[in-house]
Amino acid sequence: MYARIITLMNNLRLRTKLFLSFGCVALVPVLIVGVFLTSELRNMAMGNALKQITANVDRVKKRTGEMLNVPLDIAYRLSNDSRLEEAANHRYVSVYDVVQAYWNYPDFREFVRLYREISSIRLYIDNPTVLDNWEFLQADEQVTQEPWYQTAMAQKGLVCWNYILDTRDGQNYLSLIRKVDFFKQRTSGVLVVNVNTDKLNSILNQESFETLIVDENDHIVASNRTDTLGKTLNDIDFKAVSAAGQGPYDVSIDGKPFKMLIDDWQPGGSLNSLRIISIFSVESIVREPNRIISLASSVIISALIMAVLLIYYFSRLLTGRMLHLSKHISKVGSGNLEATLVIDGKDEIGQLARQFNHMVRNINDLMREVQESNRQRNATLLKQNEIKFKMMASQINPHFLFNALESIRMKAHVRGQADISQVVRLLGKMMRKNLEVGNGMISLQSELETVGCYLVIQKFRYDDRLAYELHVDPQANLVQIPPLIIQPLVENCVVHGLEDQIDGGMVRVDIRIEDEQLKVQVSDNGTGISKERMQEIREMLEDKDDYETNNIGMRNIHLRLKLTYGPEYGLTLASQNGFGTQISFAIPLRRDSYV
Repeated sequence: MYARIITLMNNLRLRTKLFLSFGCVALVPVLIVGVFLTSELRNMAMGNALKQITANVDRVKKRTGEMLNVPLDIAYRLSNDSRLEEAANHRYVSVYDVVQAYWNYPDFREFVRLYREISSIRLYIDNPTVLDNWEFLQADEQVTQEPWYQTAMAQKGLVCWNYILDTRDGQNYLSLIRKVDFFKQRTSGVLVVNVNTDKLNSILNQESFETLIVDENDHIVASNRTDTLGKTLNDIDFKAVSAAGQGPYDVSIDGKPFKMLIDDWQPGGSLNSLRIISIFSVESIVREPNRIISLASSVIISALIMAVLLIYYFSRLLTGRMLHLSKHISKVGSGNLEATLVIDGKDEIGQLARQFNHMVRNINDLMREVQESNRQRNATLLKQNEIKFKMMASQINPHFLFNALESIRMKAHVRGQADISQVVRLLGKMMRKNLEVGNGMISLQSELETVGCYLVIQKFRYDDRLAYELHVDPQANLVQIPPLIIQPLVENCVVHGLEDQIDGGMVRVDIRIEDEQLKVQVSDNGTGISKERMQEIREMLEDKDDYETNNIGMRNIHLRLKLTYGPEYGLTLASQNGFGTQISFAIPLRRDSYV
């Protein structure tokens, strides 16, 4: 037998012998090792993924527990608050008494302001003398028939967590619900503390795997996938998960294998529980091992082919071309992206050289595009920050404040009447609104409150010299707008249009919804603006350079409108000497921003 094998080998061509010897010595062992390493690598990847998902769930549970401890602590403090008991159960005689009681009990608002973990607090009570507001609400028949309300009333102070609708804004929130017993008055109410959904989602957004927090009714109260928030497990085809208990599971979703970990949790010893569900696709976990295996296989196959070519050809030309290619790759690797690889021929090495040159050119183009994009983005952010800084710096005109305060002081001194306190209160309210303004949106109604405060104060100052009218479409009150874009225009009309007139004048604000836009016009019948001055103002509004003029407020508003809604939006001015000035703008009724 051995002799026959030797004879057969001697009869084979040398090229065939080289291929057979190479296959027996290198190819077969590599294949065996590759299969073994592939299996081990997949198992290691799955084991590491399970450890990571367990750690993720524990981390989410810990951070969410810390967050939910805030509403638990607030609910405990409010349930033992004698001032709340008095405010909720007092029999009020007039509307003024109710409003005064609300102002004297600011704890709900203070808790919302101090703790970002909650978004609102409300108390449902049975007191016919109390007026509904955002904090104290009548427990009408519709509310009392809700399952969460009945569950809370049936328990003796135990906390429940439910995903319920807040009828005040039409949004669903994960809410702490607890019955509050007022022992002195022998009454009770239901306290509802809404958890900040954005804060809760931000915890999950830090996790690499898909993670959900689900209540006992399978409502998804938080998720790092925005398209699943507010839905149920059935809505996202997770019906099998609904009946699953605590622990890891192998599940199939849309015909694909997934790993899932469920953790039941009762935060703060509550009556019901929440479930933290973390899911990852088996395909996504093994994708990286598969990529490594494919890459390793590609490298091994390339090495085998190269060895075969070296054995078959054994040519200096081949080694020289490979060396030339290697040197060029090293140059590019060191950062020289301008070098060009020149290798003739139509074989694989020549094709690789051409593709490599094409890749280097694409990298150069991409780097230039990224640099230009970063430059434009940084320039836009810098301009926005400058505008916001100037806007905040020019929120309140000190000259106006000093004149208003001096007028209040003089009238208070001469007349000694209590009506001065109303103006002082409005002035304080206006100052607070200006100081608390942020970068987000506010409702038109909130902006008009600031305008109203300003006009009442100026009316107090100028007496009969100033008259004003506000004409507002009721449907526009809830439209969200940037803060402080109407009050500075009204102030401009009063200061520049009417202040120098002996007989005073009229300021008029018209707001309406038309053609899917919110249209705002502020006008006065003052001295007006000359054509030359109007042209200067328009050039100042459109100029990109900074201005240090009295119209910096108008320019800030103009630029903010353009940055928020697009270059086609901004202020429009019209004026005629002796006949007054009109300033108007329109913004679309949409929620997205231009920048």
